[in-house]
Amino acid sequence: MNSVFKIVAVCSAVVIMAGCGSKQQDAQQGEAERVEIVKVAPIVKQKVSREIELSTTLEGYETVKIAPSVTGNIEHIYVEVGSVVNEGDLLVRMNQNQLNTTKLAFANSRAEFERIKVLRETGTVSQQTFDQTELVYKQTKENLDFLEANTFVKAPFRGVISAKNYEDGELYNGSPILELTQTHMLKALIAIPELYIPYVQKGMDLKVVSDVYGKRAFPATIEIVYPTIDPNTHTFQVKIRIPNSDNQLRPGMYVRTTLELDKVDGIMVPYQAILKLTGSNERYVFINDSGVAKRVSVTLGKRFDDLIEIFSDEIQVGDELVTVGQAKLINGVKLKVVE
Repeated sequence: MNSVFKIVAVCSAVVIMAGCGSKQQDAQQGEAERVEIVKVAPIVKQKVSREIELSTTLEGYETVKIAPSVTGNIEHIYVEVGSVVNEGDLLVRMNQNQLNTTKLAFANSRAEFERIKVLRETGTVSQQTFDQTELVYKQTKENLDFLEANTFVKAPFRGVISAKNYEDGELYNGSPILELTQTHMLKALIAIPELYIPYVQKGMDLKVVSDVYGKRAFPATIEIVYPTIDPNTHTFQVKIRIPNSDNQLRPGMYVRTTLELDKVDGIMVPYQAILKLTGSNERYVFINDSGVAKRVSVTLGKRFDDLIEIFSDEIQVGDELVTVGQAKLINGVKLKVVE
C-alpha cells in the first residue's frame, strides 16, 4: 500500500508541475502577443525661454568680528548695536599702558638709530653696529604700529554694528567685542540644478523679490559661479551681489530669485505623457520603438501650461512619444498606433 501511495503522489506532483509550467508559458506567450492601442506624437524641439525661480537667504556682503590682538581692560566702546559707521571710524579704545611703554621704547630706538646713522656716514661705527641698530628700530616701529591698531580699533569698512558683547571697563578675554556687518551691499548663495550649468555665467543679471515688499524686484548680479557640483543634490552654487544703498533689504531676510536665461532649443512634450514610478521620484515616458514600447527615464525642466521640458540622452528629435494609452504600457509590449 505504501509503495502504491508514493507512486501516486509522485505522479500527482509531476502533473501539477507540468500544469504550472504550461500556465506560465501561456502567460508569457500571452504577454508577448499583447497589443496596446496608443496615440503618438513626434518629438520636436521648440524655443524655450528658461527662467529659474529659486529661494535663498540674504547675508551681509562682508561681516567681521572686532577682536583686538591685545589683552587688558576695555576703556571705551564708541558704538552701539545699530550704529552706522564708515571705514576708519574709531570703534573701541583698549587699555593704553602697553602702547605708551612701546612709544617710549620707539622714541629711544629712533634717536639711537639717527645717531648711529650719522656716525656710519663718517665711518666712525661698523656696518654691523649700524645694521643691528636699524633692526631694533624697525622692529620697535612695527610693534608700535601693531599696538596702535589694536588699542585704537577702527572700522575696516562701512557697515552697521550688528552685535556688542562688552561694556566699558570690562576685561577683554579674546572673544569678539563687536560684530560689523556690511549692509549697503548684500550677498546670497543660491543652488541651481546642474542641468542649467551651461547657461549660467558670471556677470549675469537677475532679480530678488521679498514678500515684505510685494512684487518689487531688486536687481542683483552673479559674482561667482562655483566650479563643483554637489553629488547629493546635483546642484551647483552661485554667489550673487545685491546693491542695497537704501537699506530696504536686511541680512537674514528670505527672498526669491529669478534668473532669466537665453532662449534655447528644448524638447517640449505634453505634461500628461510623463509617468511617475510609484514610491520614488523617477519620471519616465514611453517611446514607440519600431512598434514596441520602450520605457525611457527623463529629467523634468520647466513647465509651460500643458507642456514641459524634458531631458534624456535616449530621446532624439523625430522619436514618437506615446501621448495616449501610456498608463497601460510596460517595457517591450507591442503597440498599435491609431490616429
